Amino acid sequence: MGKKYWLFKSEPGAYSYPDLEKDEVAEWDGVRNYTARNYLRSDIKVGDGVLFYYSNAKPQRIVGTALVVRDGYPDFTAWDPKSDHYDPKSTQENPIWYMVDIKPLTRFQKEITLQEIKNIPDLHDMILVNNSRLSVQPVTATEWEIITSLGN
Repeated sequence: MGKKYWLFKSEPGAYSYPDLEKDEVAEWDGVRNYTARNYLRSDIKVGDGVLFYYSNAKPQRIVGTALVVRDGYPDFTAWDPKSDHYDPKSTQENPIWYMVDIKPLTRFQKEITLQEIKNIPDLHDMILVNNSRLSVQPVTATEWEIITSLGN
């Protein structure tokens, strides 16, 4: 299996790309969607590339890239009643939610807005354009190449 590419969404007020740069390595926790969870648990692997996307921002945009540095493992924030991501149905013995660790690669010189992405014919099939609610989503190698070339 070769390298895969993904898009991870974050609200810049909750966790920004500068936060990731400061932390150097971060747990991508708090994902509470089953499709996204399945990607985190089973499909996203060390060495995969990540487009870091600001959702719930004006404008919504891709701001940089990151690298997966740890395969999926149980999201322990689900077990902490004080966490914003607490889920009483998830236990250490039977975890429901998963996360991966990422590190920053490149902050884009030019951030790529959702509107720009929608205006590029070769990106019309991108999941971001067609299912904007999914917080972790696959990206094709072609989509990765187009976006990273625009950003740098």
